[in-house]
Amino acid sequence: MSAVLRANTWEISDSEEESDENKPSSSSSSSSRVILAQDTCTNETNTSAASRSSSAPPGDNSSISSSISSAGENRRRRRTREEVQEDQEIRRAAKDKQRQEKNKLKEEKLQEQQRRKEAAVRVSLLKPENLIKSLTVQIHAVLLQDAGCDVLLRTLDGLQWRNRIENQGLPNNSISWTRQALQTEDEAKNGVEEEEEDQVLMVISHNEFEDMVMSHKTVTNQSAPIGDVYEGAESLLQHLYKYLNKTSRKFVTFLVISHQQRSGSWDAHDFDFHPNQHNLDTEELLVHLQLYWNVTVNFLFGWQEVTDRVVAVTKALSKRPYKALCGDPDLGFCMDGSWSAGVRVDRDGRGLAQVWTRQIQQLNRVSPALAKAVTGTYPSPSLLLQAYEELPSEEERRRLLADLAVVGGAKERRVGPELAGRIHRLLTSQNPHLLLD
Repeated sequence: MSAVLRANTWEISDSEEESDENKPSSSSSSSSRVILAQDTCTNETNTSAASRSSSAPPGDNSSISSSISSAGENRRRRRTREEVQEDQEIRRAAKDKQRQEKNKLKEEKLQEQQRRKEAAVRVSLLKPENLIKSLTVQIHAVLLQDAGCDVLLRTLDGLQWRNRIENQGLPNNSISWTRQALQTEDEAKNGVEEEEEDQVLMVISHNEFEDMVMSHKTVTNQSAPIGDVYEGAESLLQHLYKYLNKTSRKFVTFLVISHQQRSGSWDAHDFDFHPNQHNLDTEELLVHLQLYWNVTVNFLFGWQEVTDRVVAVTKALSKRPYKALCGDPDLGFCMDGSWSAGVRVDRDGRGLAQVWTRQIQQLNRVSPALAKAVTGTYPSPSLLLQAYEELPSEEERRRLLADLAVVGGAKERRVGPELAGRIHRLLTSQNPHLLLD
């Protein structure tokens, strides 16, 4: 517009009039040119406005204004108090549910940790070195009449094993065991319970065994039922039948002892105290006790051998629960601990060398140093098999590993021909039942 105004001003100025007199054609053309420019701008403005007005359908302006106003109202409209409270309750319920799930997971984790802790404590109690402390050796008071029983009592006291002299509830001349029930510290507060073991040793002399033979012969001659007891029969065999009829889960072993000493080599026929094994009555009694009552008879020299038998049975009873637990399928094959756990092998083969070392170490009398001497020279079984195949004779193959040096120890060692031969048999034998030793 400023250009248009300036053009109009120039048209009415005196200078322009003077210049128009000299150059009427040029001034008229310039003024017309300015006026055309002004008209062109005005026409363009009018044309654009007309085009916009002509392109819009009738009534469209009202719909646009109504949509704009409705959008503004929606933005300005506020939620009611009930809607706000409902939204807050939904959020609060979601947070409470999330908190409950978190607390539940935490509680389950604590319970699982507690169960694992209790299981570890029970497994610890089942170990032989701990379980043997809960065993009590019960000795019948009648056995104290024999002076040789002092050997047994001194041995038990030296081993610091619990023992007790009993007169009631045990068969005559018997030695039995009781074990405290496995309990944690919390369970032990309610009281200590004892469980009876199923093993019973009955220590008798040669004369008492002869009385048993005669009693069995008498009953057999009378064609009496097995285990039947007659009035007036007071032999040890009849007491045994009564005891086994009451407690069928007991395993009784008779220990027939003599005070004679064993010297040098001996044979079963050289026993002075031993009943004649060719005697038919004695053999019938032994077979009868074994087949019908599951009772075994052992013949020993003196109380020292009786003591050794008691010690061996006590140790076996202390190992029984742990062995049963290890054989339970619910328990993993490998216990916790690096000494017994398996070797982890990654996908890239890391750990196979340690597996190869463990495989050699599984052989009897093979230390980790000996196993590493072999696996260090031949890092895999295939390399060792290739080395075997390259040797021409069987003897050279067996002695291939004999000269390998073993690192460790105070003096230098070699693998040796014995271990070299066992490893050769392990890798080359086709007999699955072959003994490596």
